[in-house]
Amino acid sequence: MKQRLLALAASILLVMVATQTPLSLAQGDTAARPEGWREDSHGSEGDPDYAVVFPTDAVNTITITISPDNWQAILDDMTELYGEFGSRPGADRIGGGFPGGRLQPPGGNGFAQPPEGFEPPEGADPGQFAPPGGFRPPGGAGGGILGIDQNPIWVTATIEFNGQVWTNVGFRLKGNSSLMSSWSGGVYKLPFKLDFDQFEDDYPEIENQRFFGFQKLSFSSNWSDDSLLRERVTADIFREAGVPASHTAFYAVTIDHGSGPTYFGLYTAVEVVDDTVIETQFSDDDGNLYKPEGSGATFALRAFSEESFDKETNEDEADYSDILALFETLHAETRSSDPASWRTQLETVFDVDGFLRWLAVNTVVQNWDTYGRMAHNYYLYNDPADGLLTWIPWDNNMALSEGFGGGFGRGRQSDSPSTNSLDLSAVDASWPLIRFLMDDPVYQGRYVEDVEEIIQGAFEPARMEATYRALHDLVAPYVVGEDGEIAEHTLLSSPQAFESSVAELIAHVNARHDLVLDYLASQASQ
Repeated sequence: MKQRLLALAASILLVMVATQTPLSLAQGDTAARPEGWREDSHGSEGDPDYAVVFPTDAVNTITITISPDNWQAILDDMTELYGEFGSRPGADRIGGGFPGGRLQPPGGNGFAQPPEGFEPPEGADPGQFAPPGGFRPPGGAGGGILGIDQNPIWVTATIEFNGQVWTNVGFRLKGNSSLMSSWSGGVYKLPFKLDFDQFEDDYPEIENQRFFGFQKLSFSSNWSDDSLLRERVTADIFREAGVPASHTAFYAVTIDHGSGPTYFGLYTAVEVVDDTVIETQFSDDDGNLYKPEGSGATFALRAFSEESFDKETNEDEADYSDILALFETLHAETRSSDPASWRTQLETVFDVDGFLRWLAVNTVVQNWDTYGRMAHNYYLYNDPADGLLTWIPWDNNMALSEGFGGGFGRGRQSDSPSTNSLDLSAVDASWPLIRFLMDDPVYQGRYVEDVEEIIQGAFEPARMEATYRALHDLVAPYVVGEDGEIAEHTLLSSPQAFESSVAELIAHVNARHDLVLDYLASQASQ
């Protein structure tokens, strides 16, 4: 027996030597780490370092190296998904202006019919409950906004940042309209994601690899925003107003895919919700996180489908009881017959105060690509500590502008019903989370209080003007000029549009301030 065991051990050792597998890995330990690995920057034991990854007063510089074969695989995959690169010259600028004016969602300005499963109140005209102009259920039930429900492929990449290197990092392109429009328009400034241990099964030496405590980062291309500030500023406003939201930071991104380093432009890095947002902004990160999209994401009556509520955590558990409870309570008959009881029940399953705060911020700053017009761009998290579904905003590049809808032109108010009228009276029952809460005097009163607080604090005009000017000066060298964005790697309509964007943002906050004061005065007189 002893000889057999010795022979077996010798065989294992020979296999390990032949495959160059570190002995520690066979013993169940971590494989030999790559050269330069530091636990504080590459390991998973430390807390997320927000000061390094999401600085408030600096532009981070990052270089991404992708092998020529992997880059070609990305291009081939994108061609299969979206067609030939540059097949629609100027597609990234369709519309001529929002903010930068480039969005023209496929399919026109809306649907003639309500979301699937929506039923109007008994005796009502179904036609009056058509979704607001501009509503487009993304891809049917749960698919992407363009009807493409397949993500681009992951490939490995090497990341260089502040003299340090991360190897075999997962890289893939991301996005809906921003990705399609940039690709079709022949612009390589494409949004992407990084996952630092996406390939840990293939490369065990990077097991639990992190980037200063972060596993994932999302990089927004600032599509349709000539200021390149909206994603960053709107997220800051939400968080300051008490709404859970991602941290963001500016990154100058260089990519080398075999032809030498090429500057791909100024991006906004966004904290990924299922990575660190629920870990750092909630009591318990073991709950269900959903990224709603599609007809069910309207919360219209009987519109629920599992496909519309993509689970980002606990994916293997087919438990949607928390979402179903919200549907049931929201549409309960007690809403009309016993409002006090309805409010009590609703507040046992839904963070109503948090939603009203989000709604107030979203309406005051004018955000055109989220709930109330589009059935996407938000998360719901059920924190086990309180059992409440909490609203988390996402993808804010279409905020802080007067116009979106109708012709999607710069500075043009839409003639279609909009969530951005301060009294929200134009929002109909196809968006019940807004309509039902605003029809309740108690909740409507809380909303008014939130609106007043926001315009005096997080969105106060003088403060916003200082923020806009400081951030514009910070990013300008990375956007225009000798070291700025280059042809085929910029989404700017023109350098002049970037320079004039600050004045537009300042005019917008001043105009909203005046409208809010008028609105508050009208409420006080009632």
